[in-house]
Amino acid sequence: MAQEKTVETTGLLGWIDQRFPLTKLWKEHLSEYYAPKNFNFWYFFGSLAMLVLVIQIVTGIFLVMHYKPDAATAFASVEYIMRDVPWGWLIRYMHSTGASAFFIVVYLHMFRGLLYGSYRKPRELVWIFGCLIFLALMAEAFMGYLLPWGQMSYWGAQVIVNLFSAIPFIGPDLAIWIRGDYVVGDATLNRFFSFHVIAVPLVLLGLVVAHIIALHEVGSNNPDGIEIKAKKDARGIPLDGIPFHPYYTVHDILGVAVFLIAFSAVLFFAPEFGGYFLEYNNFIPADPLVTPPHIAPVWYFTPFYSILRATTEDFLLYWMIPFLIAFTLLVLVSARSGLSKAIAVAVAVVMIGGFFVVDAKFWGVVAMGASVMILFTLPWIDQSPARSIRYRPKFHWWLYGIFVVVFFVLGYFGTLSPSPVNALFSKIGTLIYFAFFLLMPWWSTMGTFKPVPERVTFAAH
Repeated sequence: MAQEKTVETTGLLGWIDQRFPLTKLWKEHLSEYYAPKNFNFWYFFGSLAMLVLVIQIVTGIFLVMHYKPDAATAFASVEYIMRDVPWGWLIRYMHSTGASAFFIVVYLHMFRGLLYGSYRKPRELVWIFGCLIFLALMAEAFMGYLLPWGQMSYWGAQVIVNLFSAIPFIGPDLAIWIRGDYVVGDATLNRFFSFHVIAVPLVLLGLVVAHIIALHEVGSNNPDGIEIKAKKDARGIPLDGIPFHPYYTVHDILGVAVFLIAFSAVLFFAPEFGGYFLEYNNFIPADPLVTPPHIAPVWYFTPFYSILRATTEDFLLYWMIPFLIAFTLLVLVSARSGLSKAIAVAVAVVMIGGFFVVDAKFWGVVAMGASVMILFTLPWIDQSPARSIRYRPKFHWWLYGIFVVVFFVLGYFGTLSPSPVNALFSKIGTLIYFAFFLLMPWWSTMGTFKPVPERVTFAAH
């Protein structure tokens, strides 16, 4: 007879613990997981992202009960949900508002990581999993955007999928493979529906679990960027740590309450949010024969869409080539490794040569993709001796501020119709955006840094 596992609990819980590590998981990830005691309001956004994820999954389940993924009936099924299904309008608006809310809290969560250096060693994997979550979230939002089968949904998908055709050699066939047809149609709708409802959510949930496991393995960062595990008491408990439960589970109730008030205000009084959360063109059924005068993605994609539109032939020749030459010279002057110098020269030569050979549309797609993928490099390009912005030189604050302003400017101009003025500002913003990251190995080490304390700074409140 197999020997029974010894557990501390009794009764039903003890029976479960002998067969499943429920209490062990509770202790490891909540009651005995010690988080820094100096978390501030920036640390609300991680738990809020989890809340919105639950909202999206639950409302999505109810929407799928009535939605029909068919080009002939998709728009009508959404109207049926809005007009005839009891409380269907509420579920639909919760889902559409939740999509924008998800990106708001995720952007703020990522910015907090940028401010406090949460991507630095030993949290590189935590950051990488977070960036993968961001990519999965973008894919989920893009595929879900087509499902209402409105004018902007249809033409937005047509434009974005057509971008893949700019890839040399395989582009046209790849675009047909993604669409499932020569144009966006019923096959595309069914593919996007299956990915939006099943495939991407499964990947997203897996990445969220991996993100949390990686975080709890190395411990949470804090506004001071100090490792609390370095100072422990006789029992091995961090001196500057407190149990996540009940302290932060209760603490997060405040953030959840404020968020739900704001969420409800938008939900009940401005669900379209001036056409930013739900575009007015999307209340018109998709018509393949009528192209809208201005096609733009939802607001959370517009910064990257601006980068795509800014990448024209004149931008590549008169803006990017001088920048690449200057960047390569900087690497040659400052890099110690001969391999780094060789790689920098090779990349610059290939890219500059490619500007003359390959169409600017392709480089626009590359720039748009690179603007997201460059986030993955942060753990290695940030060479600052201080992890947190609190102990960095004042001009670092200005650089982060400029970066935020540029991101908003790119987002704003991405919503507007193309014009020479809009194109100029988008090009300037694109150059600053990439310069922020590409020059980070140098500017992150410059200036006078404040001494970092041995223990976290905390004032009871």
